[in-house]
Amino acid sequence: MMKRWLTRNLIILTLVSLAQDAASELLFPLLPILLTGVIGAAPLALGLIEGCAEAAAGFTKLLSGGASDRLGRKKFVVAGYSLAGVGKAFIVVATSWPLVFFGRITDRIGKGMRSAPRDALIADSVDSKDFGKAFGFHRTGDNIGAVIGPGLALIGLALLNGNVRAVAAWALIPAVISAILTLFVRDSFIKNSKEVPQVARAERLPLSKPLKRTIILLTLIQLTNIPDALLLLRLHDIGFSTQGVVLSYMLFSVVTVIAAYPGGLIADKLSPKIVYAFGLTAFAIAYYLLGSSQSHQVAILAIAIYGIFPALTDGVGKAWIAKVSDSNNRGYAQGVYQACMSFAVLAAGIWGGLAWSKGALQIPLLIAAVGAITGAITLAAMHIRSAN
Repeated sequence: MMKRWLTRNLIILTLVSLAQDAASELLFPLLPILLTGVIGAAPLALGLIEGCAEAAAGFTKLLSGGASDRLGRKKFVVAGYSLAGVGKAFIVVATSWPLVFFGRITDRIGKGMRSAPRDALIADSVDSKDFGKAFGFHRTGDNIGAVIGPGLALIGLALLNGNVRAVAAWALIPAVISAILTLFVRDSFIKNSKEVPQVARAERLPLSKPLKRTIILLTLIQLTNIPDALLLLRLHDIGFSTQGVVLSYMLFSVVTVIAAYPGGLIADKLSPKIVYAFGLTAFAIAYYLLGSSQSHQVAILAIAIYGIFPALTDGVGKAWIAKVSDSNNRGYAQGVYQACMSFAVLAAGIWGGLAWSKGALQIPLLIAAVGAITGAITLAAMHIRSAN
């Protein structure tokens, strides 16, 4: 018998994310090589593209989250996943970095359009005591797609003699599947429209002080989160082949798949603060190892450890925000939170790209490691104070 928290919407949205992540993560590990190797752009262009892409997603999340509280969730989910596929098509045909920039921005606007409404819809569909499990389950499916994507990239590189652009085109197939699956989502807004007066649904409640404090803290910590594309560039810089970069990224996703659901389950039973702190500790260890060593063995270990970070922070953070937000402005709260996190990644992408070098030590990664461990200590101290 299916558990109550494992709802139809949660299953469909997980399958949607699985297909979309297969598309994104097939393309993503090839992006640094496509940009710097095939097109010939500088590392700063990569950092700028990823940072601006996250900022574009952030602005869109801010708008779509609040709008979904008033207009319904599904239309934003359908449009967002469809637009992401269009953005990927631009990247595939790009012959210059500005076109990659445009494609990546389009892709991330699609992500921004769908993310907060989708996460609010997940929260609408399950009981608040099961938020950690629900978001952990969704994150697991999301990362199964992130394993399938690099796997397809490896197969493509072998079959197409390392033709990066031709392999990247494969990403369009799961992107289309993802957009089609969104049509089967049921909008909780429509279901509840007779139960909640129109005026009440249109009213936006202010964000509570605990919610604001949580968003500010997590955003400050996020300022250290250099875009993953630069981590993959580090692997390429220290001698990993294209296949090696893709395999490493696949390893990262496998670890995230394994740890995401248990992380959400533990967050439900204990505290999201302590689970998030463990995720940041994994981040700090991985960044320190990647920044201080050129050993391939150490780099592989670091990537595996790094896989724990999103598993213990992404879904856990969204569940945390859902718990401290009001049901009437859940989309708006998710939008503000995710927008702030995206703007922080923009800042990290710019300063990380500017400071990037090809030396034995990668200073931006070491700085980020210090920031992450500081955040972990802060969250652990907050958990201890609240427990006493």
